[in-house]
Amino acid sequence: MLEQISSLNYLRTFAISAHFLSFKAAAKVLNISPTAVSHQIKALETQLRLSLFERHTRAISLTPAGERLHEGISKG
Repeated sequence: MLEQISSLNYLRTFAISAHFLSFKAAAKVLNISPTAVSHQIKALETQLRLSLFERHTRAISLTPAGERLHEGISKG
């Protein structure tokens, strides 16, 4: 799975977003806009051909694939 990722920034953005379960909070930590976070996550999902987050009104949650990736990153 990880060999398909073109940018480590995408993984960092994913890890922070998954930790806070918030694109807005991740944007603050990364000092970028929430829109930029969303675009990076979408690019990562496109590269992996997986949905990593379920998007709800003003909230996000991890999909099973997102949970597996987050666990893998957290262990590394």
